[in-house]
Amino acid sequence: MKNIVVIGAGTMGNGIAHAFAQTGFNVNLVDVSTEALEKGLKTITANLDRIIAKGNLTEEQKAATLSNISTFTQLEDAAKNAELIVEAATENLDLKLKIFRQMDELAPENCILATNTSSISITKIASVTKRPEKVIGMHFMNPVPVMKLVEIIKGYSTSKETFDQIFGMSKTLGKLPVEVNDYPGFVANRILMPMINETIETLYNGVAGVEEIDTVMKLGMAHPMGPLQLADFIGLDVCLAILNVMHDGFKNPKYAPNPLLVNMVTAGKLGVKSGEGFYDYTENRKADKVSKMFLK
Repeated sequence: MKNIVVIGAGTMGNGIAHAFAQTGFNVNLVDVSTEALEKGLKTITANLDRIIAKGNLTEEQKAATLSNISTFTQLEDAAKNAELIVEAATENLDLKLKIFRQMDELAPENCILATNTSSISITKIASVTKRPEKVIGMHFMNPVPVMKLVEIIKGYSTSKETFDQIFGMSKTLGKLPVEVNDYPGFVANRILMPMINETIETLYNGVAGVEEIDTVMKLGMAHPMGPLQLADFIGLDVCLAILNVMHDGFKNPKYAPNPLLVNMVTAGKLGVKSGEGFYDYTENRKADKVSKMFLK
């Protein structure tokens, strides 16, 4: 298996393309616009330069990695020889189902269809295809080139052959795959998102400020970054989408998103990607003025 298609050139998509290309796979990176593709390639180049600066990559290896990536705006052109397609679009069920119908229609019969979803049912996604035995979840962690974990999620109909192929391929990428069953949020987000939601609840209730809460978790619980900073890094819109999936899936009020999170997403304060979230990234400083605004 050498020919990989990655759908989506955003944060996760370009990271997944980077990981495959640096390991020697041929990668067709697909997005709806040339601007998104150019931005994705720019990010991959910058990340490769960081690895070079640390002494872990040569200029020749960088050039080889970039040469392994081709860009497309049409899935039909990109998928002709695909052996694996990894969908890394926005965490939206309707969008993913639409993409998987297209993938199923356009990909060769033997092609495995994978999704990088962080919470949505693999079984539900597979149900819109004619090859549910070849549909699987590959939940990479952000930033993909750095983080070792990949959750490998089996849908109800995922075959052992498909699982074994993807599990082994993940090791080839230098990752540490973990087998996970198909439940909302899987393992990582089923544990992480309620923690982030409870952290936002703590802020919402005025127990402490943004930096104070994150400091407690970093110094007291040995977290490398505080949960509010992590939420900004993930994207508050992504956190909200995952919590909504879990709330709908489990029908349990403990997964209901905090009103502060809902308000911030509605206001477009999405974290790092928008320049402002619990912290202010537009002025290269950390401040909780956004949260204070909503708490008035």
